[in-house]
Amino acid sequence: QVQLVESGGGLVQPGGSLRLSCVASESIARINPVAWYRQAPGKQREFVGVVGSGGGTKYVGSVKGRFTISRDNAKNTVYLQMNSLKPEDTAVYYCRISGTDSWGKGTLVTVSS
Repeated sequence: QVQLVESGGGLVQPGGSLRLSCVASESIARINPVAWYRQAPGKQREFVGVVGSGGGTKYVGSVKGRFTISRDNAKNTVYLQMNSLKPEDTAVYYCRISGTDSWGKGTLVTVSS
């Protein structure tokens, strides 16, 4: 099974930016789509966005225009660029190979002044 590792989380002020990375243990050229999810304290895990093999993306409405997902197949990595962060974006962020049970363990993003 493909192993996924998220990184890049941390503490950021409202309006700031972070870039998260999801590195796979093997080639992702044939592994797609890859999705990002998040789980805020006391809430259910929710879908954030997904990137397909051709780089096409879809996002949940709350992050449209602020978050961008991209992929670098040569590096076996999918990125989540987060701009204009809001306190409500605070959550543990996870990546997942869509349609499978391959999840990373998550990286914590805290947005607070």
